[in-house]
Amino acid sequence: MKINKLLLLFIIPATFLTSCYTDQDDVIDDGVITNPDNLDIERFVYRGMNDIYLYKANIPELADNYFESNNDKNEYLASFDSPENLFYNGLVYNVEDRFSYITDDYTELENSQAGISTTTGMNYRLSYYNNSSNLIAFVRYVLPNTPAENKNVKRGMLFNKVDGVQLTDENYLDLLNQENFTLHLASLESEAGEYTAVETGETIDLSKIEYTSNPVYVSKTLTIEGKKIGYLMYNSFTGDFDDDLNEAFANFKTDGISDLILDLRYNGGGSVLSATRLASMITGQHTGKTFMKEQWNEEYQAAFEQIAPERLENKFVDTLDDSKAINSLNSDHIYVITSAASASASELVINGLDPYIEVQKVGDTTVGKFQASVTLYDSPDFDRQNRNPDHSYALQPLVFKSVNSEDISVPFNGIIPDLALEENPLDLGELGDEEEPLLAATIDVIFNRRTLLQNNIQPHFKEVGESGENAANYQKMYIEKLPVNIPNKAQQVKE
Repeated sequence: MKINKLLLLFIIPATFLTSCYTDQDDVIDDGVITNPDNLDIERFVYRGMNDIYLYKANIPELADNYFESNNDKNEYLASFDSPENLFYNGLVYNVEDRFSYITDDYTELENSQAGISTTTGMNYRLSYYNNSSNLIAFVRYVLPNTPAENKNVKRGMLFNKVDGVQLTDENYLDLLNQENFTLHLASLESEAGEYTAVETGETIDLSKIEYTSNPVYVSKTLTIEGKKIGYLMYNSFTGDFDDDLNEAFANFKTDGISDLILDLRYNGGGSVLSATRLASMITGQHTGKTFMKEQWNEEYQAAFEQIAPERLENKFVDTLDDSKAINSLNSDHIYVITSAASASASELVINGLDPYIEVQKVGDTTVGKFQASVTLYDSPDFDRQNRNPDHSYALQPLVFKSVNSEDISVPFNGIIPDLALEENPLDLGELGDEEEPLLAATIDVIFNRRTLLQNNIQPHFKEVGESGENAANYQKMYIEKLPVNIPNKAQQVKE
């Protein structure tokens, strides 16, 4: 018999329920504890996915009655040689899930969510430049007060070798993940439609540092033909910098802008709460209305609908955590610059605003991520408190799908722009400058001017990867905390 903890809360203090770490599978049917390497961690992995995973119904082994005994389940878990193997090859629904994540270092994950990383300060993308496996890297931007800025690395620089070794699709992660390395700068020369990398002879030595990145990268007001146009390049939905984001909107209000260009071309996502706040800063006239709805797995969805249906809707807000008023523009339209790197919370903002205001999109098709995740620790209720001290594993599984107020989700293949225009790595321009190609095209849209589309004549380089792609929070959309007062497997007592 199962007794829901929600009922027990009235008679058992919550501190008692989380005062010690226990695993109900530690006692096996025959009284013998089998404990091969990693089994305790794999039990945690299974317990978390069995409880809250969005696609639980698609993995037969996650069904509550799949195993006849704890022995059977432990034999299944022990058949995987690592927690990672169990997670990715046993418990993740790879047909629709491209983003669930397991880490053996939850501190790195937490730092990533706070905008803290180890970096040279150079943001880049890597692409093929001929028919081989060779790659060339294009510097997209440089973070302030970093080794890359100190060494005069600039947007638009190209490099094809690291430590004298040609970058390929097999070695680039190893070469660029080093703490110290040397870039070999290059240029691309075209002959008969095929590009060849030519080294310039210049090298740059770089070292990584621990760095906290402010996602409000460029915030300025442009005055063009008498119009005040706000331009915001926002590179990550990082909750620790929501005050900075709010300050940027205060400046836009003071300047009296009539139009806002939101540049999300390099924004891979982040906090759902920050996305909700950004949407509320753009608008303001829709406070209390539904920005986004959540769709959880069958068990959680039923529990929410019974106990806390309001928790399934994220509404436009007018304050931050400290009750500080949000600086809202009350805008009825917005222009958004996107790329193939725009993901998750970036797409959430576009999709959530669409039923309320006119959203015009310029750039490239986005990634297509409409699910959110949450961090699970190895503790009785998956919270960080009382986590198992014997290891540092954590899970970041997808836990809900997002839809807007009209029940429309971000397409799996991404959001298609209204004006399609890829960024040309050989003509990047300066971010925030009126002549920068994507910004210039967006300004043309504002003034209803015809834009010269160069996609048919500019070179196209197939992208392979980008800086930060191996980071714990890469292209993740997440909620900061587990649902409270919602029953789950960790909150049940078995008799």
